[in-house]
Amino acid sequence: MATPESFQSVLAAADSLHDRARIDAAIHAMAAHIDGDYAGLDRPLFLTVMQGGLFFAAQLGMACETDFEFDYVHATRYRGIDGGELNWIKRPNVALAGRNVLLVDDILDEGHTLLAIHNHCQQEGALSVRVAVLADKEHDRRAPGITADYTGLMVPDRYVFGYGMDWHGHGRNLPAIYAMADAA
Repeated sequence: MATPESFQSVLAAADSLHDRARIDAAIHAMAAHIDGDYAGLDRPLFLTVMQGGLFFAAQLGMACETDFEFDYVHATRYRGIDGGELNWIKRPNVALAGRNVLLVDDILDEGHTLLAIHNHCQQEGALSVRVAVLADKEHDRRAPGITADYTGLMVPDRYVFGYGMDWHGHGRNLPAIYAMADAA
């Protein structure tokens, strides 16, 4: 079981990948790109993927000039079964039919959960579904059919945490992105 003490040990040994200044710059660049792509669209939907997407989505939403409608989803596939069925904790409150949807999440790793949410939006009749992630992990294990349309930063294929991403429930609110130290 992870404890605050064990987390402090992990944090002390971790490598700092991206500091707050680099994250802020990446988010503002993404916002400008998103605003350009969504210009002229009728009130697109900004759909935050909880819990990890909370911190990033808040900052991205504030950086965008587009008049989005905001909602969130909370779903997981991590119920102890790798690749298990999507477990919805909270579905969108608004109808998705005929909407341009921007899914906003903290990280695109293997992408199974994000792909399932993306597919749900399409099945509900969304006109378009684009994906914005703060971090995109560099590896070749991505679920077929999911990519990020907007990526803030790349991270190595290591366990990363901070800025929404957690280490066993700890460290989501860190203002930087860290990678666990490589095992000796």
